[in-house]
Amino acid sequence: MPRDGRDPLGLGTAISMMMTERGLIAPAAGGSVLAQWETILTTAAPELTGHVQAVKFDANTGRLDVAPDAPAYGTKLRWIVPRLVATANEKVPGANVRSLHVLPPTAAPPKTSPTEAAATSPSSGDRTMPAGQVKTPRTLSAGYRRALEAHKAAQRTTARASANARPLRSGGSDTHSRAVARARAERAARAGEPAA
Repeated sequence: MPRDGRDPLGLGTAISMMMTERGLIAPAAGGSVLAQWETILTTAAPELTGHVQAVKFDANTGRLDVAPDAPAYGTKLRWIVPRLVATANEKVPGANVRSLHVLPPTAAPPKTSPTEAAATSPSSGDRTMPAGQVKTPRTLSAGYRRALEAHKAAQRTTARASANARPLRSGGSDTHSRAVARARAERAARAGEPAA
């Protein structure tokens, strides 16, 4: 049954009809770029495969955010941005990737699942804290404890020194008012003297 434009429509239906009438399409390339990132990276820079993750693609601006495993990989990525953008647009038709933004290495989501991370225990030489363990004064390193004690001792010394110090100006506003009165008296005395 044809609609004459006056029948009520759902919001989604109205937007879909409007986009169809105007020849617009919803940007669906974002998922494809992220899904095909490994292929794009292998084609453009095989040496970086497995060391860089595609984190986000904004289809409106054409910006692809990637996060390397280490700063060295980030530097390499910055050198080959034009090649990566061209390869992404070639491998994913309609993606329209315009820029590639290299995030800091810490912005990458973990590659292992939480169950894999819990299954692997840190080695005896590993100084990282196991997942879920909270740092308490007992688990802090000896160097950190020494630095903390030195800081506390310096604070105590500064507090004692400031408590024993004399104020720089005695009299406060009284001294100021006396100085103003003396300056006015000197000015009045000069005004009363004959000009030389």
